[in-house]
Amino acid sequence: MYNYFLPDEYVKNIFQISPEKLKEKGIKGIITDLDNTLVEWDRPEATPEITEWVKQMNDAGLQVTILSNNNNERVQTFCGPLNTPYICDARKPLQKSFKRALEMMKLQKNEVVMVGDQLMTDILGGNRFGLHTILVVPVASSDGFVTKFNRMIERRIMGKMKKRGMIKWEE
Repeated sequence: MYNYFLPDEYVKNIFQISPEKLKEKGIKGIITDLDNTLVEWDRPEATPEITEWVKQMNDAGLQVTILSNNNNERVQTFCGPLNTPYICDARKPLQKSFKRALEMMKLQKNEVVMVGDQLMTDILGGNRFGLHTILVVPVASSDGFVTKFNRMIERRIMGKMKKRGMIKWEE
């Protein structure tokens, strides 16, 4: 059961994900969460650094699609200026939105990674769907109400995975 919550990779932030490393693995597309993965959950627009990261991925031939459980207004405000495709109200970890993202990108599961900051939504959903998953440290220490609850459960899951020797990275 815990394997569904175990990411394939763990990085400190999105900037440790390079197009070269992804392409070496045969990756052609990135599905990424928005809130606390790319920017703080209450920051409406992309930072210049995130804008450059998305451009770098696109320039390398990697498609980026934002997959967020947040509403259309929030996600459109962020993605519009980046000219980046998105799916809002995704209901992660349910698989329907992951399937839709792959259809939009016209890619296969083995060509796509899922990047996110939450075990309960991003990693669980990506793993259940059969994607390579990358967990990032949340960019903000504060969270919305539902996420606070999820983080409490995630800490317990991570504690149990650590006791079982499943976690190989430092907190």
